[in-house]
Amino acid sequence: MTFTILTVCTANICRSPVMEQVLRSRLDAERFRVHSAGAVGWEGNEIDGDARAQLVRLGVDVQPFTARRLAAEHVAESDLVLTATREHRAAVLSAAPAGLRKTFTLLEFDALLRHSDAATLRDLVTAAAINRTLAPAEIDIEDPFQRGTEVHARVADLIAETAGRVAERLNALT
Repeated sequence: MTFTILTVCTANICRSPVMEQVLRSRLDAERFRVHSAGAVGWEGNEIDGDARAQLVRLGVDVQPFTARRLAAEHVAESDLVLTATREHRAAVLSAAPAGLRKTFTLLEFDALLRHSDAATLRDLVTAAAINRTLAPAEIDIEDPFQRGTEVHARVADLIAETAGRVAERLNALT
């Protein structure tokens, strides 16, 4: 059975496609499906050029990409939703309130992994929801849009490091 992950940011041209592409590159393609959307979603746009450049710098094989706006069905078809910020998490829950127990910021979910010895993917997501109060206060990833190469690099490095840990843990579970 395929485990589906949705990544979400504002326009779906910087942070969420970087999260999507990094996770996709590090997860077992036969077991995981990763897609993304934007709370505002610049429907039909390509990934931001600076974000694309950072993926290339990180050695990620950039896959074809078209931005889309977040819809309730994207959340419903996902087993785990990872957002860039608390604001994006709130947008997901506004679109699909039933997604509460499977929606986290990327940094929040990474921190919560340390509080679980779950043996299955579904149990890990459940444990993260139960332990949500143990997450650190700083769980947002800054927006690099039109802020230059240095900010894009810092954000891409943070996403790559964090998504790498998350992917390693997810790959190890059944």
